[in-house]
Amino acid sequence: MKRILLITITSIFIFSGCATWEGVKEDSSKAWSATKKGSKHVYEGTKEAIHEATE
Repeated sequence: MKRILLITITSIFIFSGCATWEGVKEDSSKAWSATKKGSKHVYEGTKEAIHEATE
């Protein structure tokens, strides 16, 4: 009986920390947004550097 109770309590602690689908979608949305912003910044910087180098 104690063993079943211990397994149940352990399972509750383990599974309570799992991400939900909504949380996963929100996190991936934030990551994609940051990637787009970073990529745009790098693209603009590269474009400007090439323009200055070819003047």
